[in-house]
Amino acid sequence: MKFPLLDRLTPVLAVLVSTAALAEPVPAASYSAAGLPPAVASAAAGIDAERIRSHVRFLSHDLLEGRGTGSRGGDIAAEYLATQFALAGLKPAGDDGSFLQKVRFAGSQTLDSTSLSFVPGGGEALPLKLMDDYVVSNQSLTETARIDAPLVFVGYGIEAPEYQWDDYKGVDVRGKVVLVVVNEPPSTDPKFFKGEALTYYGRWTYKFEQAARKGAIGAVIVHRDDLASYPWSVVKSSWSNESVALADDPRQKLQAAAWLQLEVARLLLSLSGRDLDEAIRQAGTRDFKAFELPVRMNATINSRVRRFESSNVIAMLPGADKGAGRQALLYSAHYDHLGMVPDQAGDNIYNGAIDNATGCAVLLELARAYASMKASTGTLPPHPVLFAAVTAEEKGLLGSKYLGEHPPLPVSQIGLNLNFDSFAPFGVPESVKLLGSERLNFFPAVEKTAKAFRLAIEADSRPLAGSYYRSDHFSMARVGVPAFSVSLGDKFAGQTREWGQERAREYTARHYHQPSDEYRPDMDFTSSAEIARFGLALGWQALGASTPIAWLPGDEFEATRLKSERTP
Repeated sequence: MKFPLLDRLTPVLAVLVSTAALAEPVPAASYSAAGLPPAVASAAAGIDAERIRSHVRFLSHDLLEGRGTGSRGGDIAAEYLATQFALAGLKPAGDDGSFLQKVRFAGSQTLDSTSLSFVPGGGEALPLKLMDDYVVSNQSLTETARIDAPLVFVGYGIEAPEYQWDDYKGVDVRGKVVLVVVNEPPSTDPKFFKGEALTYYGRWTYKFEQAARKGAIGAVIVHRDDLASYPWSVVKSSWSNESVALADDPRQKLQAAAWLQLEVARLLLSLSGRDLDEAIRQAGTRDFKAFELPVRMNATINSRVRRFESSNVIAMLPGADKGAGRQALLYSAHYDHLGMVPDQAGDNIYNGAIDNATGCAVLLELARAYASMKASTGTLPPHPVLFAAVTAEEKGLLGSKYLGEHPPLPVSQIGLNLNFDSFAPFGVPESVKLLGSERLNFFPAVEKTAKAFRLAIEADSRPLAGSYYRSDHFSMARVGVPAFSVSLGDKFAGQTREWGQERAREYTARHYHQPSDEYRPDMDFTSSAEIARFGLALGWQALGASTPIAWLPGDEFEATRLKSERTP
C-alpha cells in the first residue's frame, strides 16, 4: 500500500520513529493481580514512553500545520497513522480494503466582513466586534446570510420531559433568534439533570440543535467562564477557523450559531431594562418563562463555503473466534486539531501536542502491543480488536459520529469502546478518571484493574464541564455501545494532588486550544505509557468478560443498546 503524502517526509520519519530503549515496566505483580496471561503481560511491559514521544513529536510538528480537518496536514496525519497500523501488522478496516474511512464534510469559514449588531426599539444600534464580542457561524452553508429578527430569551434552551423541564413552553421562536445561557439549570440533586454533573442538555451542540428543531433561524449562547469551564479565549480560538458539519446531515440548521461574550450580554439585557444575573437566576427555576426582548438582531454573515473529505483511520486485529463476536473491543482517539490561522500574528499553528497527539500515540502503542502478542507467541485476543483514529473531534465529535453510524462491525457486536484524549506529560500517574465507567456492569473489573496498577479512581473534579459528553466515546454511547474515556487524574508520584490540579488549571488557561500546546523535549511521557498499559489491561478484561458488558438498568443509553441487540 502506498502513502504518497508521506514520501517527502521520509527523512523526518526515520528520525522520529526510531526504536528507543524500553521503559521500565510496572511491577510484574500488577499484571498478575490484573489477571493478565503471560503473553499479555509481556506486551504491556513492552509499551515504551519513548515510542510515544516519537509519535507525539511528529504528529504535533509544524509540518502538519495543526492537523486541521480536511487540510493537507490533517491528511498527512491520517496517512501516518495508517502507515503505523500497517507496520504493526494490523488489517485495514476502512473503505475498500484500506485503513481510511472517508467522511464527507461541508465547511464554512466566517469572513471578517461579517457584521452583527443589536438594535433596541427606538434606540441606537449596538455594533459588536467579531471575535472580541462574539463568534458566529452560518450552519446553513450559504455564502451570505442576512438576519433581521427579534431576540427571545429562552433561559437554558432545554426541553427535557424526563425532568419536567421546558424552556420553550408558551413561546413561538420560528423565524426568530434565541438567546440562551451556557450549561444547564443548577442542581445538587442527582435525579435532576444529574446534579452537579453536566448532561448533554448543557452542551452547546444540543442548544443549537434544539433551537433549529424549534424553527429558530439563529441561536446566541451567553458565555460564562464558570459555567462553561473554560475562558472566552477558548471560544475565540475554537471558532476562529472553519466550522464543519457532516455533508449529508439532514437536520435543519441555523443561519446564525453564535456565542456572546458575557459583558456584551450584560449590556444587551440592560438595553431591555433587565439584569442579566437575575435573568440567569430565574432561568434556573421551573417558574421561568421565556420572553421576547425589545431588541432585534441585525446581522450579515459572510462565509467561505467548501465541501471536502477527511478520513477516520481504522485497523483491526482479528480475534481467536475467527468472526465478528459480540464482545469486540474498540480503542479510539481523535487525531485532528485546530489547524492554523494564516493571518494571525506570531505563532499561528495550533499544534495540539497534548490535545490529542498524546492520545493517538497511546493508540498506536496499544495497536503495536496487541500485534506483538501474535508475532511473538501466536496469542490472539478472544474477540476482534478495533483501533480507530477519528477526525473532526474538534468540530463537534463529527468523525466519531460518522463512525458510530457506519461502524466496521455492527454496533451490537462491539462490547466496549475505550477512548483516549489528552495526557499531560507530568510523570508517573497515581490516579485516573474514568468518567462513565460507573454506568456499566463492567465497573467492578475496572476497579480491580485500577487497584492492580496502583491507580486511584478519582471522581470528576469539574462536573460542570460535562466531560462525558465532550469526547468521542459519547458518539459510540449514543448508538448504544458501552463507552468511556480513560483520563489522567490529579495525583502524580512525588507531587500533591493540589499540584496536579494547579497544573491542569494552568494548561486550560494558557495552553488548551492555543498555539502553545506544542511538543517540548523536556516532556515526560511516562504518564502516557502507564495509561497505555492500563488501557491494555482494561481491554483484555473486557475481551474476556464472562457476560456481555452492558449499561446499568435505567441508564440513558440502555434502551438504544437493547434495540441494537435486537437488530440483525
